[in-house]
Parts: sequence; C-alpha cells; structure tokens
Amino acid sequence: MRLPAALLLLLAAPLLAPPAAAQQGPAAAGPTLAAIRARGALSCGISTGDPAWSQPDSRGEWQGMDADICRAVAAAVLGDAKKLVWQHLTGQNRFPALATGQVEVLTRTTTWTFMRDSSLGINFTAPYFFDGQGFLVRSSAGISSAKQLDGATICFTSASTHELNLQDWSRSQRIRFTPVIFADKDEARRAYESNRCDSYTGDASQLAAVRAAFPNPAEHILLPDRISKEPYAPSVRQGDDQWFDIVRYLVYGLVEAEELGITQANAEQMLAESPSPAVQRLLGKTGGLGPTLGLERAWILNAIKAVGNYGEIYDRHLGANSPVKLARGLNSLWSQGGLMVSPPMR
Repeated sequence: MRLPAALLLLLAAPLLAPPAAAQQGPAAAGPTLAAIRARGALSCGISTGDPAWSQPDSRGEWQGMDADICRAVAAAVLGDAKKLVWQHLTGQNRFPALATGQVEVLTRTTTWTFMRDSSLGINFTAPYFFDGQGFLVRSSAGISSAKQLDGATICFTSASTHELNLQDWSRSQRIRFTPVIFADKDEARRAYESNRCDSYTGDASQLAAVRAAFPNPAEHILLPDRISKEPYAPSVRQGDDQWFDIVRYLVYGLVEAEELGITQANAEQMLAESPSPAVQRLLGKTGGLGPTLGLERAWILNAIKAVGNYGEIYDRHLGANSPVKLARGLNSLWSQGGLMVSPPMR
C-alpha cells in the first residue's frame, strides 16, 4: 500500500531536520566558564619548573606540554591563548589550589589515581600522556637494571605517587633502599646531581627531560624498568559538568585533529577546503560541538591554531623536535598501536 505523500513527509521530518544543537545558540555558561569570562583570563596550575612540561624559556615565557594544554584551553574558551594566569604549584599545594578555586584547571604532570579522583573533590578529564615510574642512575655505577639498586639511596619528591610505588615495588622485589625526600623536583634533581643519592626516581618522561638538560647527558642512564602506570590528565573541580566536558573534549579534540591531519599550519585551509564531514564538524564549519558546551563554533580551531594538534605538541616538547627525543610509544595514536584515542566527535 502506498502511503500518502503528506504522511511520508511527516515521517521523514525528524530525519531531515538538523540536530537541535545546530539550530540553537550556545548553551548558557556554567559557573566556571562564567567566572573565566568575567575575569578575562584562565587560571591554570602548572609546576614551579619542570623541563619539557612547564618551564620558562630565555624570554621568561612558560613552555612545555603542560603549558601548551593551558594555552589550548584558553584559546578554546576565550579565543586567545595568551589570556592566562599562570599558577606555579608544588606537589603539596596543587590539589588545594584546584579545590578552593585558585585555578580552574590543573595540568601539572599529575597522575590520575582512584583516591585522588574520589576523595579530593576533583575530577580527572582525559589522559594526555601515559607514563611509568623509572630510575635515573650514573653511567659510571655500572647499573643496567633497577633490581641492582638494593641498598641504594634514592631521591624523589614528596606528595607524589612515587613513594608508594617505590615501597610496593621494593617490597615485592625484596629490595632495601634509603629514601631521600624533597618537596620540589628541582631540589631532588640538584641532590642527585651533587651525589647525595645513587638514583633519582620519578616518571620516566620527566627523568628523560632532566637527563637531556644535564651538561653531559651521556653520564646518566634512564634504566629500562617501569614500576608503575602513570596516566596524566588535566583535572577540574567537581560540581560543574559543563567545565569538565570542555576540558575533556578539548584534549580529545587535539587528538582527533592529529588523526584527521589537521595541523597548526593547515587548520584554516582545512576549514575552507576539506570535504571531510569529520573535519568540518571538528573545526566548527558544521554541527554544534562548541555551542553545546557554551562556546563558539571555532573553539577547537582556535586551540589548534594556538598550539597545534596533539602530535605537534608532543614532538615540540618531548619528541623528535625536542632535546628529549622520547619515542611516542604508548602515546602514539590508536591507529599506530598507541593509547591515544578520541571518542567520535559528533
């Protein structure tokens, strides 16, 4: 039986109509987004100085992977990557600074753990780096495995995951060690340099960056052992789902941009010329990704223009274009055997 034309049109109407988000203006700003706009700047928590992650260059400009995540968020929500208030935090005061509102986002090489996520009044958003705890030793020591550190003096920072990881590992391996604990990573590094400890333990990427900054990197070895898993993720205060989604999908958007071949240099051209529906949605030409979160359509485009895609950020501070030259490994795209993957951006 043939249905009347009017009935066919009625049944097809939901399929032909654009999504509701595409028909409406931006969602109302939640409390965090409204506060950032009122101030005209994003308050972002980084370290007091950490090679490859957040450290001032010769001009006093903060550089590093964590710093660029801050810039990307500022560009996405305010349209300007320079509208930032840098908050230089230690391991001890980083979580109180976030919980009390001193910062809106914390990107300070912070590992996502169950207890931190469930008991500190904060939420972790999306992993932007996968690491593991390792050990730095002097080449002259003749050590090739962490199992040879029995009886060693080991430096590390307090208020980090390193102490518990080290205790768990040493207990399981029946290895004794003498801890030398510091409040700041720079203090721990200087202590290791001045031979106050046999080894410096921390997240392997940070140790690789420290080693690369030494006057004679060849005098030090990053051992191959990894005794933990350390997923880094920006964190935000609990209680504002809109802000949580903004930061989370900003990270995913940078990953998606790399997968789609969108770079800092070609983003505008891709916006104008790419026939890919996924590219058009991500850059805001179609769809309602930004407005759904209370942002402009070009939020991801602005972030990419400010700092590049995920791969560009990685290569600039940790990878091939950096002194560290750390292989991507787990931080490769999922399509290249790594763990970096974005949910469908649609």
